[in-house]
Amino acid sequence: MLLYGCTIFTSAFLLFLVQPIIAKQILPWFGGSAAVWTTCLVFFQVALLAGYTYSDLTTRKLKPRTQAMLHIVLLLASLAVLPIVANSSWKPEGAEDPGLRIIGLLFATIGLPYFLLATTGPLVQAWFARSFPSGTVYRLFALSNLASMLALISYPFVFETWVATAVQAYSWSVAYALFAVLCAASALYSLRNAGNADAQPVTVVVQDAAPAPGKFDLFLWLALSAMGSWLLLAITNHITQNIASIPFLWLAPLTLYLLTFILCFESDFWYRRSVVLGPLAVILGFCAWGLQTSDVTLEIKTAIPLYLAGLFACCMFFHGELAKIRPAPRYLTQFYLMVSLGGALGGMFVGLIAPRIFPAYYELGLGFVVTAILAAMTLRKMPFFVWITPIALAGVCGYFWNQQIEQMNEDARVTVRNFYGTLRTKDTGPAASEDAVRRLIHGVILHGEQHLSAEGRLKPTTYYGPDSGVGLAIKHINPANQRVGVIGLGTGTLAAWGKPGDVYHFYDINPLVIDLAQTEFTYLKDSKAKTELSLGDARLSLEREAPHDFDVLVVDAFSSDSIPVHLITREAMAVYLKHLKPGGAIAFHVTNRFLKLAPVVKQIADSYGLHTGLIIDDAEESDYSKTDWVLVTRDKNLLSGEAFAGKTSAIDAIPGLKLWTDDFNNLFQILK
Repeated sequence: MLLYGCTIFTSAFLLFLVQPIIAKQILPWFGGSAAVWTTCLVFFQVALLAGYTYSDLTTRKLKPRTQAMLHIVLLLASLAVLPIVANSSWKPEGAEDPGLRIIGLLFATIGLPYFLLATTGPLVQAWFARSFPSGTVYRLFALSNLASMLALISYPFVFETWVATAVQAYSWSVAYALFAVLCAASALYSLRNAGNADAQPVTVVVQDAAPAPGKFDLFLWLALSAMGSWLLLAITNHITQNIASIPFLWLAPLTLYLLTFILCFESDFWYRRSVVLGPLAVILGFCAWGLQTSDVTLEIKTAIPLYLAGLFACCMFFHGELAKIRPAPRYLTQFYLMVSLGGALGGMFVGLIAPRIFPAYYELGLGFVVTAILAAMTLRKMPFFVWITPIALAGVCGYFWNQQIEQMNEDARVTVRNFYGTLRTKDTGPAASEDAVRRLIHGVILHGEQHLSAEGRLKPTTYYGPDSGVGLAIKHINPANQRVGVIGLGTGTLAAWGKPGDVYHFYDINPLVIDLAQTEFTYLKDSKAKTELSLGDARLSLEREAPHDFDVLVVDAFSSDSIPVHLITREAMAVYLKHLKPGGAIAFHVTNRFLKLAPVVKQIADSYGLHTGLIIDDAEESDYSKTDWVLVTRDKNLLSGEAFAGKTSAIDAIPGLKLWTDDFNNLFQILK
């Protein structure tokens, strides 16, 4: 029993560690885009489903000895691809499809090891059931989820904080070799009981005689697991995109999701319909109501606990019902196959389909409706007053979902969505008023605004006032025939600073941002400077391009509280310096509610012998936003000159902060 337990624990722990380890290796190669993480997730979900399919087929179709020998051969073959260090030959040159290249890279680097880790849960539990027919096999499933949760929590707070990315990869590879030994030993041990079916206890005969799962059982396995995955991703998107982009907030939903698996499959004690269903109905109703009122969405202290509680209650229902209808051990590989398929389908709907069919995050409201309908189907044999309650709840959730859609469309000029999230433009104030502005909003983050009046259309707004760090840099650094590079387009506000003879070159990874900046706002069209646009990740573009000799290079990708880390590393600074004139400056926008980014920039600058100055603009008695900018320059006299005298502040160091590189960076160390 100890052997089986150690094998399952090790496999689950490594399974959840490998995704951040490998994804972090390749983030700088593919622009640090969220697409990298999503593409990795799709690959891992498909590989997990393939592993569960293999476990089911080999358990049902192969003799025990053949199955064990085949698995041991595959384990030995998987060792040949170690260590899991991405080969630099996979680094894109720019013309390739990044999604296909990432899939190919993952398949070549970790395909077989991940596949075998994915098979371990159901396969080893089948071996355990054969070796210990009277044991509680589903407790191993709870153990697996416990290991997954521990890996999930430990990565950002332990591994990422103290271990470089390359060392993580080599350490994981050593641990995988240990897993291969444990798994091979488990396979061989399981053969001891392979030929003694006649000598097994009576309890096993009863279990083996249990009826095969019916079609409705298969449907419930699929639907319950799919809805758990659906709400996990939908609520994670909602609280991180529509409520607050707080670092590590994505950890909480996944931790609660795994915790419900642990509780429901560890013991029947934790899930009781009489205890769970009442609170579930109340919380689900409040969650649906909260979608259509800004009083909840904009109140972090209310919204985050509400939706986390909603996820926990829903997943207790989904996974509790799964545990109640789990089959006899002889059908467990089929059970896990359907659970895996459901999880993959739910995740693919939210991650891949919803962004293509919904203009905003509407899948969460739909998920609440489907959850209530699924509860009615599960309780169909209960008394009428019990069964009708979830039907009524589905109607309530549907009403609030419709209200959310109407409210989103009511005050928005444009609502569009793609892989990078939802963008909206909206006008505030009467169109004829001098104070009327048009805003670009990404989730809960304001990405710029423009006055609608003819007099104010070319006035810089929000983060780009005359006393901001970037405003001072543009006004005073080589002001004639100035070349300005801008990473992060937004509404194109910085083009308002342009003068005849200037060139402003904007970089943005999101094609919808470029489209809205050209159609909904006029900064680019009305600018007196020549404006140029580049679609794609700025760092990759700058790496490929010849030196631009920028007077000012603006790194403005950090206005959201979820930052593209690959743009603020030592290697990124080398790219920026290649494009900077000797007397020019790099302006980093480091305004952030949760992270202290200025010390990171200063430490990187110090490693190159550069000079830095923090400019804090409180924007008092003005319409501009309060901002923090860090200017970095080779010219030691620039920041001490008259233009910046008395306007720069010292940057306080963070004790123990390590230099950020592509191989090591950690948000935990810079939390405010």
